[in-house]
Amino acid sequence: MYSPQLLDHFEHPRNAGEVPAAAACVEVANPACGDVLRLSANLEGDVIREIGFLAKGCVPAMACGSALAELVEGRSLAETAIITREDILVAVGGVPTASGHAVQLALDALAALLGALRARRSQTSLSGLAKASPVPVPENRSASR
Repeated sequence: MYSPQLLDHFEHPRNAGEVPAAAACVEVANPACGDVLRLSANLEGDVIREIGFLAKGCVPAMACGSALAELVEGRSLAETAIITREDILVAVGGVPTASGHAVQLALDALAALLGALRARRSQTSLSGLAKASPVPVPENRSASR
C-alpha cells in the first residue's frame, strides 16, 4: 500500500520537532481530514539552514512533512520556491490516490513558510534602516543673511 520511501520517512522522520528561536513558524491544516503540518525555520542569509516539522494526521501527511523538510534544508529561498508536487511525490515514492491531500498540505505549508520568511527578512532589513544614523542636512545659510 505505501512505498518503502514513504514508510521510511514515517518511521524515521527527518528534522522532526520545532526549531528553537525560529525566524518563522507556520501551521497549516486541512479542514476536510484534520491533518495539520507545522513548519519552523531559520535563515542564514538567503538559505534555510535549519527547518523542523511537526505533523498530526495520516501516515502520508507525516511522511510528506519529513520529505519536505529534507528537501528544503540547505536551499535558498529561490530554490525552495520551485519545489513541486512531483518533487515531494518522488521523495516519498508516491502516495495512494486517496492521500493526495497530504502532498498538498506540505505544499501549502511550504508556501506559508516562504511568505513568513520573506516577511521576516523584509522586517529585518527595514529595522536595520531605521537604526541607521541620520544623514546630516546642510544648513540653509542663505536664510540667515
